[in-house]
Amino acid sequence: MILAESSGSGYMIQLLKEIHIFGTTVYITSTHVCTFIVSIFLIILALVINRKVKKLEVDDTPGTLVVLAETLVEFLDNMTKGLMGNNAKRFVNYVSTLFVFVLLCNISGIFGLRAPTADYEVTLPLGLITFVMVQYNGIKKNKFKHFTDMCKPAVLTPINIIGELAVPLSLSIRLFGNVMSGTVLMGLIYGLLPRLVTIGIPAFLHIYFDLFSGVIQAYVICMLTMVYVNDKIAD
Repeated sequence: MILAESSGSGYMIQLLKEIHIFGTTVYITSTHVCTFIVSIFLIILALVINRKVKKLEVDDTPGTLVVLAETLVEFLDNMTKGLMGNNAKRFVNYVSTLFVFVLLCNISGIFGLRAPTADYEVTLPLGLITFVMVQYNGIKKNKFKHFTDMCKPAVLTPINIIGELAVPLSLSIRLFGNVMSGTVLMGLIYGLLPRLVTIGIPAFLHIYFDLFSGVIQAYVICMLTMVYVNDKIAD
């Protein structure tokens, strides 16, 4: 099931369909569907905001949706500039996209979905994308020195290499662990409480586990991404 149920099983990854393609079985789970829903919602929201902004005249008063979008963009711009300085312009689009996507995935539990970021198959690719971007920009900026710096001092070379390879694991496990823990706790609460009680009381817990914690985790992964990138390209 895609929607959260009042039982603990509703918070587990659900197998929805098996598709057989050229002898290979592809499993469609609730994570795929929920991620697809979040992605489609983001695309539609971006198109709607873009259309509203283009229709605005100089003397027009922007609507609530446009004001919220402008506030978010300004916040993300300031956050990126505050940490990355002159390099912010190159990475603000990626950081902003990462923040919005992770945020919506984290808070999707409020709307009855199982948070896609509670599945390691979602958080690991996010960590790998950041890792590739970090290494690419490090090599682009420092050339061969990007690799020789890992050997300084020589005795710490193995530790330095492990530290580099641990970046995607650090990002992905941190996000996955925090979101998954909230998902499991909410599943236990729904499973232990009588059905009549679950109508109101867990709503307050969703505010913390989905909304508050979701915003914090989206902020943290973006900050760490900027720190890792800035460490490689800083002058």
